[in-house]
Amino acid sequence: MSFLAQILENIGIFAVNIISQMGYFGVFFLMVLESMVFPIPSELVMPFAGFIAYQGNFNFLLVILFSSLGSIVGSLISYYLGKFGGNHMIMRYGKYFLLDVKDLKKTEHWFSKKGESTIFIGRLIPVVRHLISIPAGIGKMNLTKFCIYTIAGATIWNTFLAYLGYLLGKNWNLVRQYTEPISIVVAVLLLLGGIYFVYHHIKDKLKNNK
Repeated sequence: MSFLAQILENIGIFAVNIISQMGYFGVFFLMVLESMVFPIPSELVMPFAGFIAYQGNFNFLLVILFSSLGSIVGSLISYYLGKFGGNHMIMRYGKYFLLDVKDLKKTEHWFSKKGESTIFIGRLIPVVRHLISIPAGIGKMNLTKFCIYTIAGATIWNTFLAYLGYLLGKNWNLVRQYTEPISIVVAVLLLLGGIYFVYHHIKDKLKNNK
């Protein structure tokens, strides 16, 4: 078993134990973590919750309700971390990560113009949904719109995964096996995007220094 697979296996066991012991609140708690920067994939949480509903021990609608509440609470924590801490961190330490005031202005402009679609689509993309709320806070996206589109995207995604778990029954864990490659591809693309960002910024700085 690969190192990544072993980590996911341990996270999966943790998620199953939390839900088994804490019920709906366990689903809520895990989805709070999932919507922050914690490595708790919803693909390990929601299908199992759907399976519990299939067994008759959970109400499917309550599973969706508690998961969506967890998603918005976790997202709001990340949003406020970005809003009240992100700007200060970038102003103070941004130079070490090739970030400056110009990047802050770009982020604010982006989320004022395309924040709704960015948040909604971001909630449907593996890896991205863990991170998207922080730049939304840094960009000072309108809070009402942030909440509406976060809840919409999260509820659609949570319902989809829970329904798959409901349909698959005791084979709910198959969802992770099929979504894991997608998560890896997205992570690689984000890494490549980060490398391009660094290259582009270094190139611009060298050009400005000439």
